[in-house]
Amino acid sequence: MTKTWLITGVSGGLGREIALAAIARGDTVFGTVRKAKDADAFELLGGHALVLDVTDEAAVRKGVAEVEAVGKIDVLVNNAGYGLVGAVEEASLDELRAQFETNVVGPLAMLKAVLPAMRARRTGRIINVTSVSGLAVWAGTGVYCASKWALEGLTQTLAAEVAELGIKVTNVAPGGLRTNFAGGSKTIVASKIADYDGLARDAERIMADHAGHEPGDPAKAAQAVLRIADEEAPPLHLLLGEDALKYAGYAAAGLQADIDAWKDLTLSIGFEDRP
Repeated sequence: MTKTWLITGVSGGLGREIALAAIARGDTVFGTVRKAKDADAFELLGGHALVLDVTDEAAVRKGVAEVEAVGKIDVLVNNAGYGLVGAVEEASLDELRAQFETNVVGPLAMLKAVLPAMRARRTGRIINVTSVSGLAVWAGTGVYCASKWALEGLTQTLAAEVAELGIKVTNVAPGGLRTNFAGGSKTIVASKIADYDGLARDAERIMADHAGHEPGDPAKAAQAVLRIADEEAPPLHLLLGEDALKYAGYAAAGLQADIDAWKDLTLSIGFEDRP
């Protein structure tokens, strides 16, 4: 059975690859872009473009209404986002707010727009593209990591809330994909502090050095997303890439080590029973 998709951020990267894969198998795909020229390019690929900024709630609601006027949305993919690179102290509050507006508030606006119809039908799929950085931190990308951790927490909770309504939610956490994320899709903090020119600056250096050489194939990642969209019982979490598996594993092991090492202190704060 063919599906109707709404995918944010289809002008390039993983969003474009997911859209192409869905179109290739005969699905209907609506995708958001921010520029008219990107809309024209997407239409030529067989998709239906919506020119909007996901941080504009009114535009999001209008765009979703346009799609629902044509038919039901089977799958929402929240993919649009970017990375802010710089130490936590270096990031201005304006830079932080902009990062959260795109990476957290934008997906929430999309969710709020599509959920009423999905609830009414008691069916629907939501796939949020988070990041392994939403599970494991990387020095020099703290604000980006925070935005992805926030999206993880938000939609893990959403998954529990909508499960009994027939709506299934998956957080897809890629590692490094060979897209433009490490190039034009990242923003570097405007003001730097010399004390952070060591470890905190490695993220910027590594992204520059590895751009175009990332280990993950976005076309294969897109096929994995299609598979999840078709699964009757999809996972809540899907890691994509060997690097994602490695770093998420390190983070999980580190958490468990702290839990085990400090268990006695953890349990020491309870009230003592008194006769």
